[in-house]
Amino acid sequence: MATRREPRFKLCRRLGVNVYNHPKALKRVSAQAQKGGRAGKKTSEYGLQLMEKQKIKAYYGVLERQFVRYYKRGQKSPEATGVAMLKGLECRLDNLVYRIGFGRSIRQSRQIVNHGHILVNGRKLDIPSYACKQGDVISLCEKSRENEAIRSNFQELRNFDLPYIEKNLEQFSGTLTREPMRDEIPIDANEILVVELFSK
Repeated sequence: MATRREPRFKLCRRLGVNVYNHPKALKRVSAQAQKGGRAGKKTSEYGLQLMEKQKIKAYYGVLERQFVRYYKRGQKSPEATGVAMLKGLECRLDNLVYRIGFGRSIRQSRQIVNHGHILVNGRKLDIPSYACKQGDVISLCEKSRENEAIRSNFQELRNFDLPYIEKNLEQFSGTLTREPMRDEIPIDANEILVVELFSK
């Protein structure tokens, strides 16, 4: 399976946002700006559009071909293309495993899915890109509940209290109660610029 392998903190500094939700990811940004680095250069319209696309790809850990598929699906949706694209990305199984709190990062969450730790509606699924639907219950396998790292993640992480996800700490599960609205999706990116980029 293809994965993003570039240095994570370097990517965060280049994009200017903490896409990996790590406390040290943007630690050196201000120091770089003081040296008159990229922050001092004027970015073209194309550069801004490309930057927003790179942000969204990094947030969800997807590669170019996958990203284009979500964009094309968004085009077929009756709602705004960019919003539909983000909803599709947000409802990926690996992302919801991250939002629920089984993993501390999108990378770790994808690995948890790949290794067969996750059930969707009681059925084991190891496909990170699986599109979850309203009402789907995502839970940890009975045996995997003994995994100290995953269990502590779920019990300790409170990063994402999202209105479209309902957590059950006793059952080691989370439910996608409905589709997310755009202003509820916790990413700092402008999908309209991405649509403009693809429209050229």
